[in-house]
Amino acid sequence: MSESSYLTDNSEIVGNVDEIGRLTQWLLEDKQKRTLIAIFGMGGLGKTTIASSCYKNQKIAVTFNCHAWVTVSQTYQVEELLREIINQLIDQRASVASGFMTMSRMRLVEVIQCYLRDKKYFIVLDDVWDKDAWLFLNSAFVRNNCGSKVLITTRRKDVSSLAADNYVIELKSLKYAESWELFCKKTFHTLKDNQCPENLSFFAEKIVAKCQGLPLAIVTIGSTLSYCEFEEQGWALFYNQLSWQLANNPDLNWISNVLNMSLNDLPSYLRNCFLYCSLYPEDYKIRRKVISKLWIAEGFVEDRGDGMTMEEVANYYLMELTQRCLLQVTESNACGRPRIFVMHDLVREVTSIIAKQERFGIAYGDAGITQVSREARRLSIQRGALSLNSMTSSRLRSFILFDPEVPSSWIHDALSHFRLLRVLCLRFANIEQVPGMVTELYNLRYLDFSHTKAKKIPASFGKLRNLQVLELRFSYVEELPLEITMLTNLRHLHVSAVYDLQERSLDCFSATKIPGNICRLKNLQALHIVSATKDLVSQLGNLTLLRSLAIMKVRQSYIAELWSSLTKMPNLSRLLISAFDMEEILDLKMLKPLPNLKFLWLAGKLEAGVLPSIFSKFEKLAWLKMDWSGLKKDPVISFSHMSSLVDLRLYGTYCGEQLTFCAGWFPKLKSLQLADMEHLNWIEIENGTLIGLHHLELVGLGNLKAVPAGIKYIRSLHQIFLTDMPNGFIQRLQGSDNYIVQHIPNIHIFDSSDSQAVNKLHLVPWLAHKYGPGAVKHASTYWGSSGT
Repeated sequence: MSESSYLTDNSEIVGNVDEIGRLTQWLLEDKQKRTLIAIFGMGGLGKTTIASSCYKNQKIAVTFNCHAWVTVSQTYQVEELLREIINQLIDQRASVASGFMTMSRMRLVEVIQCYLRDKKYFIVLDDVWDKDAWLFLNSAFVRNNCGSKVLITTRRKDVSSLAADNYVIELKSLKYAESWELFCKKTFHTLKDNQCPENLSFFAEKIVAKCQGLPLAIVTIGSTLSYCEFEEQGWALFYNQLSWQLANNPDLNWISNVLNMSLNDLPSYLRNCFLYCSLYPEDYKIRRKVISKLWIAEGFVEDRGDGMTMEEVANYYLMELTQRCLLQVTESNACGRPRIFVMHDLVREVTSIIAKQERFGIAYGDAGITQVSREARRLSIQRGALSLNSMTSSRLRSFILFDPEVPSSWIHDALSHFRLLRVLCLRFANIEQVPGMVTELYNLRYLDFSHTKAKKIPASFGKLRNLQVLELRFSYVEELPLEITMLTNLRHLHVSAVYDLQERSLDCFSATKIPGNICRLKNLQALHIVSATKDLVSQLGNLTLLRSLAIMKVRQSYIAELWSSLTKMPNLSRLLISAFDMEEILDLKMLKPLPNLKFLWLAGKLEAGVLPSIFSKFEKLAWLKMDWSGLKKDPVISFSHMSSLVDLRLYGTYCGEQLTFCAGWFPKLKSLQLADMEHLNWIEIENGTLIGLHHLELVGLGNLKAVPAGIKYIRSLHQIFLTDMPNGFIQRLQGSDNYIVQHIPNIHIFDSSDSQAVNKLHLVPWLAHKYGPGAVKHASTYWGSSGT
């Protein structure tokens, strides 16, 4: 048995009740065709244990004429697998006497075919690492319509896809209560009722939490601790040195070995990418757009040509890591593309050990990491930066700072030692100006000063000719130097200050001025947020690789030229256009559609208060925000054909009194925000519309007195946010109309004048979710200055 066959009998299995029940049902069902079933999940989840529990189940066993269990592993030999299957199906002495040991592959296949021809068989292929293994064995396992079953266990999603129809069980980690039960069974088996002693509960709970529901780790660590004294100090030491224990304690080798198998199976082009992920802190939300840019800057991503960008190749790498169960997807964007990934704590621990041993990189501030080797090529500092006395590594290629408490003087001094940096990430750093040393780092590909107080980018930035990514979001930079147009390798330029976190005003972001000619920036794929000029909108037409553009301060006289430029960008999928001011009227009625647009934010009054006809062509839109459009007719019907829409936000969009959502509309919509429409007094929601809505916000609808009765039909609603709603509306919500919303578990009511409440319960979670915990502290400077 391989990997996770860690339990002595079925009575000790904890969790996975539904999965075992489903597998049992499939194995017992009366289906004549041979069925291929797969159990899929990361190493250590218990795939082998669950398969074994069913394989040993006598009720299942007696329904088959014969059985075989073979462990395939990474280094399988087809002939050896075939011989092992024969040995289990046929008496071993008979197989030796028949000369099976010297038979060719094809002859072995024929022997198995002949034996299984009229039998109902059950064969388990444990620990399958690639599809080729099945391709060899498939022909041996005859399709004889006797109701036979083949069960595969694998860590690879592509292997599990071999299974018939929907016969795939994807194992998830255990819930905390199940993890605790399993840990106590293994650790305190000598104590009455397997109860954890009170003096150990604090560290026992932390150890179980660290295992994050991975049964192999829970059982192995629990078994190790069961032989230790039940004394608090020893347990505290074990927990604090868990990283060291995983690397050095032979009793825990099993965990490292199992997790290392997945790492060792990675092709070379994926290995460095995965090791890089270990530089992030524990439980960190790894964002697709950020990690892909870092990999590219480091040179880990190959340029495949054929019109495929390196960003698209990096996205392919990410998906391959998730299919190998090394990263887990926790959130997808409006188009369904994974945008946030996490790494299991113990996978990260083991990977960090390897990264340190191979001098690939060090995550300083981790438990067990007390010094930085001079040979380290990548360094992330998560905490305790000031305890680092010296950092003179001339080989450093990446420097990523997660510790926001480091003084700017320390950062300036540290950078003087890193002449060969390709990646410099000072997001959330406590700096007010760009360190002068930065412009001497000629190898820089990735530079991140977002969420800092930096106000000015020096002209000397023109020397950074290799720069691919410049991140200045949530900074105080509002103008870029002329020399920025010399950075011809730039692929992503993000720069914006934030004036209104609630996004309820036309100018909620700064519009950054870019002097000079941007035509030389032909490699740009993303440009945010620039201030429009007549010259700039015409120059944009040269940036044909743009996929994402945000442009503000747009005048009507620029529209024709701007749209002409946009139509030269075949891959443009994200667009923000904001008018010069609240008086500027944008006439879009003669414009051609942009066929690949998926995200659109349009802010400003529209000509005659009418939605332009191009909206009828926006069939691929997944995200739409319309601000201050001055529309005179109910716009909802004009959006109803957008069947892919997941997120709809209407802020001051409509001047009328009633909005209607008819049955069948917006089947995929998850989030709906309606704000600052002063005349709106009625929202009609028919039964059968918004069937998947999860999140609803009503903001500043001063004339809306009645709670929309149709909300009672939306059973999927999980939360409602109500900000600056009239007292009459709130009273009815809490009184006579409460029956309409009683099925909704989370209802939050705010007054925007109570900025502390809005920030704490609404904006803080949103910022932390979108940008990470550091954004919350940094954003307080905006709240303090803007009053929002």
